Amino acid sequence: MESQGGLFEILAKIKARPGMYIGHPSLSDLFVFLAGYKTARRELGIKPTDRELEFYDNFHEFVQNHYQIYSSSSWAKIIGCYCQGEIQGFDRFFELLAEFETRSKNLQQPTCQQHSAS
Repeated sequence: MESQGGLFEILAKIKARPGMYIGHPSLSDLFVFLAGYKTARRELGIKPTDRELEFYDNFHEFVQNHYQIYSSSSWAKIIGCYCQGEIQGFDRFFELLAEFETRSKNLQQPTCQQHSAS
């Protein structure tokens, strides 16, 4: 089944108009929305893209490493511990997501191979 849009498209829409999707800018509400979104897509048989799998599999660890805290708490709880309120946490999530995306792109770039002198 071909997906229409996806995780990153909905995140861009939420960032631009949070009230339309989650009521107001809130880290906790965003986390719950994303958990439901992932579950709904799984129930509908929509397979995640490689980019989405990268987020689902590695964003939590990225947040842990960023804050140098290792916990079974969700990435949202960890971010929330370092923010003064839901709105600041919401904004911080998108900052961290941009860093994560940049990191992921850098990891996927082919490495330069040294050429031996002829």
